[in-house]
Amino acid sequence: MSEEIVSVYVLDASYEVVGTEPHIIVWGVDENGRRVLLRDRRFKPYFFAIVDLKHLDKLDVIKSSIKRLSRPKSPILSIQEVDKLFMGKPVKALRIETSIPEFVREYRSDIAKIPGVKAVVEADIRFSMRYLIDNDISPCTWHKFKVVKKQKTGEYRVDEELEIVGVLERDDSKILPPKLRIMAFDIEVYNPHGAPKPERDPIIIISMQNSEGELIQLQAQGKDDRKLLKDFIDYVNRYDPDIVVGYNSNNFDWPYLIERSRKLGIKLDLSRRRGVEPSKSVYGHVSIPGRLHLDLYDFAEEITEIKVKSLDEVAEYFGVMKKSERVNVPWYDIYRYWDDEKLRPILLRYARDDVIATYGIAEKILPFAMQLSSITGLPLDQVGSASVGFRLEWFLLRVARVRGELVPNRVEKEYESYRGAIVLEPKRGVHENIAVLDFSSMYPSIMLKYNIGPDTLIIGEECLDCFAAPETGYIFRKDKDSFFKVALTILVNTRRQVRELLKKYSPETAEYRILDARQRALKVLANACYGYMAWTGARWYCKECAEAVADFGRETIKKAISLARNIGLDVIYGDTDSLFVKYNKEAVEKLIDAVEKELGLEIKVDKVYQRVFFTEAKKRYIGLTADGRIDVVGFEAVRGDWAEIAKEMQEQVAEIVLKTMDHRKAVEFVKNEIEKIRKLAANNAIDISKFVIWKTITKPLNEYEVEAPHVTAAKHLIKLGYGIEVGDKVGYVIVKGSGKISERAKPYITADPKDLDLDYYVEHQIIPAVLRILEYFGVSEKQLKGIGRSGKTLFEYAKK
Repeated sequence: MSEEIVSVYVLDASYEVVGTEPHIIVWGVDENGRRVLLRDRRFKPYFFAIVDLKHLDKLDVIKSSIKRLSRPKSPILSIQEVDKLFMGKPVKALRIETSIPEFVREYRSDIAKIPGVKAVVEADIRFSMRYLIDNDISPCTWHKFKVVKKQKTGEYRVDEELEIVGVLERDDSKILPPKLRIMAFDIEVYNPHGAPKPERDPIIIISMQNSEGELIQLQAQGKDDRKLLKDFIDYVNRYDPDIVVGYNSNNFDWPYLIERSRKLGIKLDLSRRRGVEPSKSVYGHVSIPGRLHLDLYDFAEEITEIKVKSLDEVAEYFGVMKKSERVNVPWYDIYRYWDDEKLRPILLRYARDDVIATYGIAEKILPFAMQLSSITGLPLDQVGSASVGFRLEWFLLRVARVRGELVPNRVEKEYESYRGAIVLEPKRGVHENIAVLDFSSMYPSIMLKYNIGPDTLIIGEECLDCFAAPETGYIFRKDKDSFFKVALTILVNTRRQVRELLKKYSPETAEYRILDARQRALKVLANACYGYMAWTGARWYCKECAEAVADFGRETIKKAISLARNIGLDVIYGDTDSLFVKYNKEAVEKLIDAVEKELGLEIKVDKVYQRVFFTEAKKRYIGLTADGRIDVVGFEAVRGDWAEIAKEMQEQVAEIVLKTMDHRKAVEFVKNEIEKIRKLAANNAIDISKFVIWKTITKPLNEYEVEAPHVTAAKHLIKLGYGIEVGDKVGYVIVKGSGKISERAKPYITADPKDLDLDYYVEHQIIPAVLRILEYFGVSEKQLKGIGRSGKTLFEYAKK
């Protein structure tokens, strides 16, 4: 058959072993919108053995020793001498090729024992990822292939099967992806016993929304979910989505669907390779061959502004759906709503709102996630579940290949602490008209400026022309670019080019949204380089490098503070890569120029506060922005182990104080709010969710020496049939009664709002939270709790 060139938007890559031959499988969408499978039979797994310099004269002996290890099931096909770099230094290596990917790891340990072999590297790079790296193919990117059309086998749910005979270049002429089919889904489970178990409890509702605007809800027949599951499988295969999105679907929806189907003897056959079911894969994500499954919760976890990562909170944050406008059903009551025919329509609306929210969040997150996938080379279903360190590392592997650098093995090390960034003591009190000046990507800039990397670090040698860190004394060569400088230069220059390209498009266009997402993804990866070097799981781990960057950072901030003071600016606070100064437009512009000229770094005004309040503690302040918003940093309002009622009250007190500068109004507000809470409680109308305290189980329950409230609550949950593991968050409330606080902690799902101990919440949650602000204005705990002008305590007033 004749060869042709096709342009394909790559979705994912995997591999199959057919007999003794590995086949790379590339899944994608072509220019005509057809779902295609491209098969490449030519690629073989390989790895490298670095030869000890002292044994270079024994290369033939080493090769013979390797050949003798060859096994019939996966023979060693070739051994090739190559010149490479390893940690920046020239090395002689042997490129060893075999036939079946799984045998690479088996050969690795045996070859490492051969005399003269210094190290065996790149044996732990997954075969399909190796293919993508070597051919410079990235998911979520258009690429050209030379192919031959093949007869469809019927094994795959695709429009066309193609054989790759040549991998050509990326198709950079295309910015926009093809029209992809996206499906959001969400399941509801019957749970009369508390935590649902798939071997016992049926799935009662599956809600789906797709990119054509279709919303479908499948329902169980009473408590029989066999037909529901079969209809779900049929719908997925009929709609044939390219991307499936869920919320916490890696940890709940898919595992539940997989186990429930297994229990009922139903094959969950909904991938593009017939007969292959979804399964857990690397980074804990659920893989669906030929489709990309994205768990949006992974991305929500990284958004620090969202304090509670529930679906309704995240949807509100993104402007998808207000909490006040959606139906909410307590999860522990789902079974009750299902059993009651009058309540069931409410449950269906709740499930409908869940899937609408999920789809809406996906629309916000997908452009960024797809660009992150394109830059790092990690498929979309993995890029969310992988940590920032792993994402960056896959990009670094591509840089290493282009540079001819062998990739170090991953060696987990114990964390070693080191001195980090500088944080100044703040000037306590309320300050008006304060500008926050941020260095633009300070740490990446320092790494570039001082050529920092493990391959340029010099230990135990003299260097006449090197960069020296001011305090630690670590030195870095100038005569060759470090590996990280090369990687950062690519990221920074690419981002600059993308931002230039952005100017050609209107913000309303799809092209603009995609390019903007790309420049943000590039920035995220550049900023991750410093933290990566200090990550003990990093292949290019370098504690000394991380220490040196922090060292140069401290010096930079000190010099910037000195420049600011010389210009006449009053410096209120400094933290890591930002300065808080009394805002004077002309003086601030002079500082920006001085920093650029004298320090060679860029600094800019990030925000201006009308007022900002500092306690004596570092990293703890509350600011009123120019547009009237409140920023809370380091107070209870942003911590998870305080009840929502305390957080809300603290934030509202901060807002009143900063907007009015009258602390008496704040005290009056607290008094009135407590009275409102009492009245709501008296009318049995209190919202218990605002009184829940969340704490994480950090070790097995039997290892807790002191019976903390969350431990008591966890033990209650276990008695009710819930599974509690290390890392789980437990939500509890404190109820009325005698005895220790820990003895009065109950799981919130079992508590009645009328039993809440409001005195506890006022005295141990609300008052301490608001006092963190009010005590600066001379308001004491005694004043809040003690005798006021009316002769009554605040508590007594509130109890009237």
